[in-house]
Amino acid sequence: MNLYVGNLTYDVVQDDLTQLFGQVGTVKSAVIIRDKYSGESRGFGFVEMESNDEGKAAIEKLNGTELKGRAIVVNEAKPRSDNRGRSGGSHRGGGGGGGRFRSGGHQRGSDDRTW
Repeated sequence: MNLYVGNLTYDVVQDDLTQLFGQVGTVKSAVIIRDKYSGESRGFGFVEMESNDEGKAAIEKLNGTELKGRAIVVNEAKPRSDNRGRSGGSHRGGGGGGGRFRSGGHQRGSDDRTW
């Protein structure tokens, strides 16, 4: 079972998660999510437990417990959505462009009003 672990202090490392969750069951993997530019922790991570029973036990026992001075949030991780990193509207890619006199567009003629 894959678990979301939130409200982490920025000095929590993967070994801290492995050690904490290892008290409840077998940890298959633990990862802290980091900013891709600065490399700093984003304050959350994921822990994969060996079984669903161990995952449920970890949620029950560890949600709200303190890790390095902060109460952590532990719940079942939700699957990623297909539109990661996109905000609202449709994303078509490609360049912008345009302006008043794009090729193929209307050009000002003698019968046009002032712009």
